[in-house]
Amino acid sequence: MGFISKKTRDDLEFNSILETVETFCISDLGRQKVQKIQPISNKPDLLKELQQVHEYTTSFISENRIPNHDFEDLTAEIHLLKIQNSCLETASFLKISSNSETVNTLLLFFKKFKDYYPTLHRESEPIEHSTTVIHEIQRIITPYGEVADNASAYLKDIRKEMHKVRSKVSNSFSREMSKYNKAGFLDEIRESVVENQRVLAVQAMYRRKVKGSLLGSSKTGSIAFIAPQATLELHRELQNLEQDEQKEINRLLKELTEWIRPFFPLFDTYQTYLTQLDCVGAKAKYALETNALLPAFSNSKKIYFKKAYHPILLQKNKGTKTPVIPQTLSLHEAQQIIVISGPNAGGKSITLKTIGLLQVMLQSGLLIPVDEKSETYFFDTILTDIGDNQSIENQLSTYSYRLKNMRGFLKRCNAQTLFLIDEFGTGSDPELGGALAEIFLEEFYHKKAFGVITTHYANLKVLADELENVSNANMQFDEKTLSPLFQLHIGQAGSSFTFEVAQKNGIPFGLINRAKKKVEGEKIRLDKTISKLQKERNLLQRNSKVLEAEQEKAKEQTQNLSDKERKVLEKLKSFQELYDSNQKMLTFGRKTNELLHKYFQTNNKKELFAAFHKWVLIEKTKHTKAAASKEKTPKKNPLKKTKNELKKEKEKNQSLQKIEKEILGQVAEVRKEKARKAEKVAKEKAAYRFKVKDKVRLIDGKACGIIDKIEKNKATIDYGMFTTQANLDQIELVVAGKK
Repeated sequence: MGFISKKTRDDLEFNSILETVETFCISDLGRQKVQKIQPISNKPDLLKELQQVHEYTTSFISENRIPNHDFEDLTAEIHLLKIQNSCLETASFLKISSNSETVNTLLLFFKKFKDYYPTLHRESEPIEHSTTVIHEIQRIITPYGEVADNASAYLKDIRKEMHKVRSKVSNSFSREMSKYNKAGFLDEIRESVVENQRVLAVQAMYRRKVKGSLLGSSKTGSIAFIAPQATLELHRELQNLEQDEQKEINRLLKELTEWIRPFFPLFDTYQTYLTQLDCVGAKAKYALETNALLPAFSNSKKIYFKKAYHPILLQKNKGTKTPVIPQTLSLHEAQQIIVISGPNAGGKSITLKTIGLLQVMLQSGLLIPVDEKSETYFFDTILTDIGDNQSIENQLSTYSYRLKNMRGFLKRCNAQTLFLIDEFGTGSDPELGGALAEIFLEEFYHKKAFGVITTHYANLKVLADELENVSNANMQFDEKTLSPLFQLHIGQAGSSFTFEVAQKNGIPFGLINRAKKKVEGEKIRLDKTISKLQKERNLLQRNSKVLEAEQEKAKEQTQNLSDKERKVLEKLKSFQELYDSNQKMLTFGRKTNELLHKYFQTNNKKELFAAFHKWVLIEKTKHTKAAASKEKTPKKNPLKKTKNELKKEKEKNQSLQKIEKEILGQVAEVRKEKARKAEKVAKEKAAYRFKVKDKVRLIDGKACGIIDKIEKNKATIDYGMFTTQANLDQIELVVAGKK
């Protein structure tokens, strides 16, 4: 059985987490359940609860989102159903029907998507899917909370008769009102309603002239409210019918109550299920708010929290947009206990509380804000000694109270324990308290318990170095600005920076020197050595970061050069292929030109065909041999090249580079020549004077036309089917007209 006491939960401010989770509930019953959340002592039950929360969180990003499960509190209705001869009201029946429909919808949903939500489906499987109660309630009660007309034949007849009587009452009242209004007996408002009955608003002076029953008067007494005599009998008949209706309604409700009474255990089960789902949903919404997840549970004893955030601090700083620095901490067989030291306000306590609170949250079925690679272990016991432990009620000093806690630690501590102690050993004489703290630490160590402690005591730092599976750690501090960095570093004890911090806070240097003389030289030297080592480590870390950055930069530059080299080689290869292709085309062209020139001289077709056929056969043989030798050439490992091959490759690359320069030079000359020709043509076009019969077209146009006539810088152009006019600067010459 696990033991995580209320004191431990209070020390870690676990109730603050529950107060936040509570706000995500959709029902009062869900909120009450969240308030009662405690650590789960059975590991299988815990894993089941965590898996439900994890599955619910996945529904937020799933197309198959869990349906709405808002519900009504049926506690009072279930209690009444347990009492014989009790009767429920229509509103209660609607609540029962609504809850039943909600549960049935959820049961069908989880059955349909059991592959997505296996744990939630297994939890819903034992619950009975029943629509009998829903159908019976809906047969008797309308969605508006009234008994339906068809609930019984007698009720239907009564309401039909009531409808007729109301119609008669209305007609009778209208006649009487019209009669007395014509007589001038009624006030301007003419009518009113008294005791749920229509009455005539008669002027006080005429009240004796109107037959009927006086039911009241206005505040001033100027108006008398009279029910006409003609409608009184009809109204009494209506009242009798209403009484009959109410009796029938009461009978039907009592009958329906008796019918559903045996189902109250099912309604109780439904309510319990919906309350649990509300609690799971609230946990999942809180996890979404804090970016929390479910870390792996290890079978071997270890804690590895990577980038762990204190959830309360995370929520608080989120509102002020202040960044929170996460901590990474590991406990395992080779690092059983961690002793954190360093100056005050450096983050020691918050680091210790982060580890403890996250473990308690997880063992209470809540997801935690850590990296997905994190993992942890199920501890039977979690013990804490955090904060000011002075007990006024028990008249105990801080040290006495802490000793009482240590007695409890020694009694319960074992290999399945996680303990967390803040400011270990304080509250007494430093030497005597420190010595006793050493003994306690050794006891926890030998009992194989896992733990994290914070301290300023030098002897505990030394002991941590001496014990094999205990590690020193410190909260990093900027030695220049003497400001905390809030980053945990494991492997070295931390200096308290006592005198440095005092100097920064304005304590005179002379007083600090006097204080230093009061302290033993050995302790000063030890603290100075630790401080020096910490500064050196910080410097090494900074240098390491700079070197890593430079190394990364060098890798990027190397990669860029490799990419450039590859692109140049590809370009050279394409130029070589282009050059070879052009040379081949030139050879073919020269040979073709030679054969044609000979044919032009001799005009002998037969000789031409024979020579051409012979040349084609020679080229085909060359091509076949080249292809065959290429196939026979074995593939070489490009990584295993001889010096001769490397030399040839280098020469080839140099040759390709030379060819590339030549080709680029030739291309540049051709481009220059084209530019000169284009410039010449442009000048000629600009200097040309258009005349009649010139063949022209609009600039950037395709259709050509003939200039028919030119007048004042405008040309009339004939396109055959139609003519148009255009400015001379808008056209260009295609063919000059014949003179």
